[in-house]
Amino acid sequence: MKTKKAPRTETQRIPNKSLNRSLAAAKLAKQDEFYTQYDDIQKEVEAYLEFNSDAFRGKVVYCNCDDPLESNFFKYFAANFNKLGLKKLVTTSYDGSPIAGQGTLFPEYNEGNGKRQKPKALAVTIDHVKDEDANGAVNVTDVELFLKRNKAARKALKGNDKYPGGDFRSPECIALLKESDIVVTNPPFSLFRQYVAQLVEHGKKFLIIANKNAITYKEIFPLIKDNKLWMGITPMGTDLLFNVPPKVAKAMLQSGKSGSNYRIVNGKVMGRSTSVWFTNLDHGRRHQKLPLMTMAENLKFSKHQEIKGKATYDRYENYDAIEVPFTDAIPSDYDGVMGVPISFLGKYNPGQFTIVGMCENEDLYKLKTRKYSTAECKEAYRNKFGKKGTYDLNASGVVFRNGLLEKVYQRVLVKHRRKTK
Repeated sequence: MKTKKAPRTETQRIPNKSLNRSLAAAKLAKQDEFYTQYDDIQKEVEAYLEFNSDAFRGKVVYCNCDDPLESNFFKYFAANFNKLGLKKLVTTSYDGSPIAGQGTLFPEYNEGNGKRQKPKALAVTIDHVKDEDANGAVNVTDVELFLKRNKAARKALKGNDKYPGGDFRSPECIALLKESDIVVTNPPFSLFRQYVAQLVEHGKKFLIIANKNAITYKEIFPLIKDNKLWMGITPMGTDLLFNVPPKVAKAMLQSGKSGSNYRIVNGKVMGRSTSVWFTNLDHGRRHQKLPLMTMAENLKFSKHQEIKGKATYDRYENYDAIEVPFTDAIPSDYDGVMGVPISFLGKYNPGQFTIVGMCENEDLYKLKTRKYSTAECKEAYRNKFGKKGTYDLNASGVVFRNGLLEKVYQRVLVKHRRKTK
C-alpha cells in the first residue's frame, strides 16, 4: 500500500517534468531545493516597519517550514534579531529534507542506528544574538557559533505515527505555534489551505508566500472578503525568483521556457514563480486611495483600447454588474457592482471598496458579456496561438455551454464604499 508523502519545506519544490508550469505547481522531489531570496524577504518585512516600527518588537517569530541556517528566512531574522527587537526566533526543519543540517553539522544529525531514522528534524530557538566570536560585529556567524555551543537551543523533532518530525501539523510543531506571535515562511503550496486554516484557528499573525491562484481558493477568498487576510506589500506583478540547484537550472535551460519558468540574472539561472505574499499584518499600502477617473473620462481618455472610445462599459448578461477589465479603469462615479481582475486585490483599500464576492468558473457566477460562435473562437485562438497545434478550447479562454461557446471571466466583484450622509 502506498503512503502519502509528507510536505516538504520551502526549499523542496521543483518544476514538473514538462517544465512549462510555474514553481507553484511543482512536484515534490528529494535532492532538489528552492530558496526564497534574502532580498525578497528583507524588502517585504522591512516595509512593515515603515508603517509600524514596532511590528516585530517583543514578538516570537516562528519559521516552521525552514531548515535552520539553510533557509534565508532564518538567516534574515537571525541577522536582524536585535534590529527588529525580537523576543525569540524559532525555526523548525522537516524530517526528510536532504539538506537538513548540512550547514550546521550538529552532532544530532549523526545520531541513530540502523533500527531508526536519524533525527533530521530540529527545532532551533534563539532568544538573543551577541558577538560570539568577539570580532566586533554581530551576524549569522555568531548565531551559528551560539547554536553549536548550546545544545539546549536545539531540539530533535520526532513527530508521531501520523506526521513526521518537523511537519507543521505534528503535535510538537503545533505546540511551538501556540507559543509564537508571528509566523513568517514559505509553506508547502500543496497544503496551503490546511496551513492557513491552522494559523486562523490559533489566531496567529502571519506573513507567508503562496501561489497567486490561492486567492481564488474557496477556503482563502472568504478570509480576504472579510478582511482577515490580504496581500502583502510586494506588488502582485513582481516576479519572485528562487535560487535553484545546478541540475534544475540545466533542465530549465533545456526547456527553452525562459520568462515562464526561469530568468537569467547576472548570468545565473533563477526559478520564476507567480507567487505573492499573504498576510494579516497591517501595512501602509492597503490604506492608500486608488486614484481613479470618472466613467466618462475613462471612455474618452483611457489608455486601454477595450475601454477608450466605447459608448459605455460592457455589462454581464447573467449578473447585474459592469465588466472592468483593468484596475485603473474602475470608474470613480459608478455605484453599482463591478467585476474587476483579481490583480485588483494588490491595490485593494478596504476603506475605499467593499468586496461583494468572486466569480469563478465553478462557483457563484459564470459571468459572460456575450456568446461566441465556434468560428469566432477558432479565429481568436489562431490569432493568439498561431495555426500550428491542436485547437484547445480551454487555452483559448472559452468553454462549451449549452451548445454555444461562452466567454467566462474570473473576476472579483466590488463596489465603492460611500460615506453615508
